[in-house]
Amino acid sequence: KRGPAELRRLLFNAAMAAAKSKAWKPVYEHYRTQGWSTTAALVIIARKIARAAWSIHHYHSTFDPDRITKNV
Repeated sequence: KRGPAELRRLLFNAAMAAAKSKAWKPVYEHYRTQGWSTTAALVIIARKIARAAWSIHHYHSTFDPDRITKNV
C-alpha cells in the first residue's frame, strides 16, 4: 500500500462508480473477462482515472472517452 490512504480510497470509490458508467464499463468488462478479480479490475480503472486526471490537468485538455477504450 503506497500513497496517501485517503487518495487511494477516493480513487477506488471513483473506479466503482466509473465501472458502471458508459465510458468506463467496457474497460471494466474487458479486464473481468481476462480473468482479473473484481478488486483488481477496479484498481486498474482507478490507476487509469488517476493518469487521465493528471493528463487533463497537465496538458489543459478535455476528457475524451474514446481514448479510454482505444487500447482495450
